[in-house]
Amino acid sequence: MQNRSLVYLAFIILVLGGGLLIGANNIPDGWYASLAKPAFNPPNWVFAPVWSILYLIIGVVGARTWLSFRRTMAMRLWFAQLVFNFAWSPAFFGLHDPAAALIVVIALVVSVAGFIAASWRQDRTAALLFLPYLAWTLFASALNIAILALN
Repeated sequence: MQNRSLVYLAFIILVLGGGLLIGANNIPDGWYASLAKPAFNPPNWVFAPVWSILYLIIGVVGARTWLSFRRTMAMRLWFAQLVFNFAWSPAFFGLHDPAAALIVVIALVVSVAGFIAASWRQDRTAALLFLPYLAWTLFASALNIAILALN
């Protein structure tokens, strides 16, 4: 039991810690403030709590998958989504490149949806836990597309 708890803790620290570190190093700046944004763009304060909750869920799902289905396509897709997730902020905010960020977020959506599909039969709970993440990444894609179109 203790080993399982350590796995969960490690995955949560990896995801939440990595997300916070990347966020702290890719803070929206004057460039972002100057961009035209769509009417459905939420206030900036919404993003940190939403991502924190999602990162907690992503960590839990990663640990579940690691403990039970380590050598599966679902685990590979879980790691892929994390790479794309962590790459989006540096592409958008760091490089000031919404087009490159759009490519990254589309890959993120595909990997999240792929994880859900790959997990559906083996761990329905993990797949269902990723549904809000899929919804948010689809929303983020729409924002990214709108910002690209408006600028």
